[in-house]
Amino acid sequence: MLNHVLVGSNDLARSARFYDAVLGVLGATPARRDTAPSGHERLFYRHNGTMFGVSQPIDGAAASVGNGSTVAFRCDSAEQVQRFHDVAVANGGTSIEDAPGPRETSLGRAVLAYVRDPDGNKLCAVSRG
Repeated sequence: MLNHVLVGSNDLARSARFYDAVLGVLGATPARRDTAPSGHERLFYRHNGTMFGVSQPIDGAAASVGNGSTVAFRCDSAEQVQRFHDVAVANGGTSIEDAPGPRETSLGRAVLAYVRDPDGNKLCAVSRG
C-alpha cells in the first residue's frame, strides 16, 4: 500500500546515527544520502520493497512531530521488537507508553514497543502472531 514514509529532522547527522542503528536491527542498510532539488539534505533507507526517509523540512521551518502520528515497523519476532526498542534508546531515542511486550489489540495479539526518535517522531516496533 505505501511506497515510503518521510519524517522531518533538525539534525540529519544525529538522525543518521539513530536510524542506521535502529533500522539495522530490521536488516536495512545504512542511509543513502540525497540532496533534494531544493538543496535540502535527506536520508533514505530501503528494505523489503519499502522506503523510509528523513529530511530537513523543505519549507525552511523547524521540523516538528505530527500529533497523533506513528510510524510502525514490522518485526519478525518479539525478540526483534525488544532489540529495536533497546537499540533506539541506546542511540538517543526515548521509550514511551508501556514497556515493550505483548498486548491484546482490536486487531489481535501483538508484541509492541514505542519510542520517540531524537526529533520526537513516534515510532512503533510490532510483531504479530
